[in-house]
Amino acid sequence: MNKKAHPPATAGAIRKERPVHPVQRGRPTLGMVAERAGVSPSTVSRILNGTAKVSAEKRALVESMINELGFKPDPVARSLAGGRTMSVGVLTQYIDSPYYGEALRGIEDELHQAHYAPLFVSGHWNEAEEASRLALLQERKVDGLIVLTGRLSDAALLQVAQTLPVVVTGRRLSAERLFSLDYDNEEGARLAVQHLHAMGHRQIAFISGPLDHPDAAHRLEGFRREMDKYAPGFDAQLVVMGDFQESGGFRAMSTLLQSGGLFSAVIAANDQMAYGARLALHRAGLRVPDDVSLVGFDDLPHSAFTLPPLTSVRQSVYEVGQTAARALLDLMAKRTPPSKVIAAELVVRESTRMVRR
Repeated sequence: MNKKAHPPATAGAIRKERPVHPVQRGRPTLGMVAERAGVSPSTVSRILNGTAKVSAEKRALVESMINELGFKPDPVARSLAGGRTMSVGVLTQYIDSPYYGEALRGIEDELHQAHYAPLFVSGHWNEAEEASRLALLQERKVDGLIVLTGRLSDAALLQVAQTLPVVVTGRRLSAERLFSLDYDNEEGARLAVQHLHAMGHRQIAFISGPLDHPDAAHRLEGFRREMDKYAPGFDAQLVVMGDFQESGGFRAMSTLLQSGGLFSAVIAANDQMAYGARLALHRAGLRVPDDVSLVGFDDLPHSAFTLPPLTSVRQSVYEVGQTAARALLDLMAKRTPPSKVIAAELVVRESTRMVRR
């Protein structure tokens, strides 16, 4: 059987050629960055991990070459070369907490700039759980640890710091490879009392957090000391324990209302309890601030959008996370972090007003 002959190609025929691909450039390397910046590869490496002692001009030049070439460090190669995992363990209490969520965001943003990855675990305010989660992080060979408050003993933290750099918040503790970051909780409570007193309030109730939390104990102490200046021996019935949760604030406010004690203003030891207290007042037919002024603590992002917007003591939780991460990076680079106490600031909004005579 004869095969059909193909027609001869004509001058006007279109001939399909195989596409010619452009020459692919290799992935930018650390050596390429060093060559373009006129420095050694080890200098680039030290700038990347935050341990280089170079001029601002040289650091800026290297960083510009990194951006220009699109260089991205290989975390596996870096860990093999330096004996590190480029990961940091973070022990929080509740991943879904609006308070701790702000701190975790600050930690993540700061570590990202140094090319470290955070591993988040929760301890749920349970010492045994916290110890178990900490052991899990150590098994993962993290390069350092951040502990957000919690119930672990000082002795347990000091023991961990013998082998790993540790940053802990909400305490005042010092040791080699351990840095603590505290807040001025007493000052924050004093600012809240001073604000209400200046608005004419004399009967001020207080919803405390659980007193086995150091920050709760310090906030209550600051409240008591400031109240003693204006009214020594104030009514202890106006102090009710809560649990730092919205439901705890609701129950504590309900207890205050049922006690028959007289008060024109309430300070809650955190914003979440203030939200619950606000609901209890609403259910009782009382208006904020017309009938009762209300102050929270922490100034969570949502507090500016409650009805009415909540007056609160601000201690930037995001800043706490950032500062903790920076301190850990310093410790891992064998530098001494600068000591710092997170200052308190009162943010006045519509939930407080002059007392009605």
